[in-house]
Amino acid sequence: MQSTVHLCGSVPLADSESVFRAVATALNGRVRRIPDGEPGERDNWVVWQLAKLSAHPDLETVPPAGPEYGPTLRVRPRPGVDPASVVFGPLGYSAAALDSWRVFSRLRADGVIPPDVRFQVSLPTPIAVVAAFIGAHQAELEAAYEARLLAELDEILAVIPPADLAVQWDTAVEFAVFEEVYPAWFGTDYPSRLTETVTRLVRLGAAVPDETELGYHLCYGDFEHRHFVEPADTSKLADVTAGLVDGLGRRLDWVHMPVPRDRADEAYFAPLANLSLPAETTLFLGLVHVTDGLDGARARIAAARGVLKTFGIATECGMGRRPPQQIPALLDLHAAVADLL
Repeated sequence: MQSTVHLCGSVPLADSESVFRAVATALNGRVRRIPDGEPGERDNWVVWQLAKLSAHPDLETVPPAGPEYGPTLRVRPRPGVDPASVVFGPLGYSAAALDSWRVFSRLRADGVIPPDVRFQVSLPTPIAVVAAFIGAHQAELEAAYEARLLAELDEILAVIPPADLAVQWDTAVEFAVFEEVYPAWFGTDYPSRLTETVTRLVRLGAAVPDETELGYHLCYGDFEHRHFVEPADTSKLADVTAGLVDGLGRRLDWVHMPVPRDRADEAYFAPLANLSLPAETTLFLGLVHVTDGLDGARARIAAARGVLKTFGIATECGMGRRPPQQIPALLDLHAAVADLL
C-alpha cells in the first residue's frame, strides 16, 4: 500500500483504541502504519522518564546548571555510586507497546484496521533521555539506558510478529546537541558529534529485524510548541539521513523531517537536493500545521517540489500537546493535504 501520510507518534485521544479507530477511518488508504498515540503518562514524549530516573535508588535529583529547554530537573549518580554499575529496570515502553498491540490486533481482526497496516512503536533514542535529564556521567548512563531500551525492544519483538511491526527511533535531542542547546558528552564539534550520532542511530537500527519496518523521526523539538532553535535549513537533517543510508546494513523504510510553519521557501529544502535515498525509503515532510491549514501546506509543498520529486506529509512533531477535540479536524486536514500530492 502506498503511504502518503505519516503519524510520528503522539495523537492525544483518550486511549489507544480511540486513536486506532480515528486514524483508520480518517486516513484509510493513505497510511500504512498506526502508532498508539502515546496516551496517559506518555503524553509528553520522554518527560515521563524523568520520574522513573528520579525513583532509581542509585540516582539523586538535582537542579540544572541554568535555564534550559524543557523540564528543569536532572539526575546524577548518588555519592559513592560507581556510574558504570547503574542498571535500569523496566522503562515502561515494552509494557505500553504490548498493551496497545492487543488492542490493535483485535481491531485489525474485526476489520476496523486494514490487514496490510502495521502497528508502529515509536521509541526515543537514549540520547534524548540522557541529554535532557541526566546531569553527570552521561556516557556511563547512556550505555546503561541503551541496554535496557534494547531489552525492551526485544520484549516487544518476542510478542509482536516482525511482519506486523514498524519501529521508529525518535531522534530529536541530537539536534539540540548539534545546535549546542544541550551540552555534548560525545564529540568536540559538529562533524564529530554527527559521526557519533550516526554510529548510535545505526546501532539502534541494526537491532530491528529485517522483516520489521524501520524509520527515524528527525525533529527539532516541540516542548510547549517551540523548537530547540529554528533550523536554518535541512542541512543537518540531510547529514543524519545520509549517514543512515550509508551506515545501515538493512532497509530504511522512512525518514521524517520537520518543516517550520514560516518556511515556504525553496532555500529551506535546498540541502535535500544532494540527498540520495534508496527507492524503498519514503521521505515524509512535517509541513502540516494547524494554524495555516491547507493553504499553508500547499505553499510548503510547492517550495519542496522545487527540490524533491516525491515525498509524503506529516505534522512537524506529532499531534501531541493540543486539545483532543482538535484531532478529528487535524486528521481530516492530513487527508486533504495528502490529496494535493
